[in-house]
Amino acid sequence: MPSYIAELIGTAVMILFGGGVVANVVLNRSKASGGGWIVIIMGWGFAVMLAVFAVGKYSGGHFNPAVTLGLAITGKFPWAHVPGYFLFQLLGAMLGSYLVWLHFKPHFAVTENAIAKRDIFCTTPAIESYPHNLVSEIIGTAILMFAILFIGINEFTGGLQPVVVGFLIMAIGLSLGGTTGYAINPVRDLGPRIMHALLPIPGKIDSNWSYAFVPVLGPIVGTILGASLYGLLYREGADNSMGIFEALVWLLMGIGGTYYGIRYAGKKQAIKHKIEESPDQY
Repeated sequence: MPSYIAELIGTAVMILFGGGVVANVVLNRSKASGGGWIVIIMGWGFAVMLAVFAVGKYSGGHFNPAVTLGLAITGKFPWAHVPGYFLFQLLGAMLGSYLVWLHFKPHFAVTENAIAKRDIFCTTPAIESYPHNLVSEIIGTAILMFAILFIGINEFTGGLQPVVVGFLIMAIGLSLGGTTGYAINPVRDLGPRIMHALLPIPGKIDSNWSYAFVPVLGPIVGTILGASLYGLLYREGADNSMGIFEALVWLLMGIGGTYYGIRYAGKKQAIKHKIEESPDQY
């Protein structure tokens, strides 16, 4: 199987299970309605684990541009394949979210909560504060990338590494996910958000595009920080090909991205508040 197709299939499987568990919990007249955050976290962890088992041997099982970028930064993935992985991950996310909509189509029609229906496709912060939301996504993705790399230096038998990564996703969700819904993956949010805008969902509201930069920019900056910290801290016996200078350059880029990202997020938040306060002027 070509690696690009494997990434498309794996990402679609991940979104089908991940978006599916959210739909199961929030849509009316689903037998799992009201299952709660723990059920959603477990569903996403198993979603990633099963997607890696499905196609990981063909593509490495990234399903996330942040992971692909982090592996390229650390020299574990060729830069030439990064754009192709990004594209097919996005297409896979769109396909997976379409399948979720198709599967639960009657339940969308009997659910009045438009925000809950949107949450099946893309993330919404618990407290909307773009700078703080961005920091949450940066921290969540930094630890994701950092942990994937240090998990990778351990020896596993019987194909247990995908299981450990699945538990990593659960751990991040249980500990850090309540602030933003922990996208920690640009296409996990962007692909389904596009589909939310395109699909004929009864009673839907806007796709909240003003927030969409947070779950895209945050994971990109976060993975730079996580990968560079691994490059600096894990040296002997860690299969680390990054030089100290190279790791420091990437770390400075991550710090700079965090600083300017927070400033940009603050400006976006201020503009949104002005529009909400005086909509007739815009």
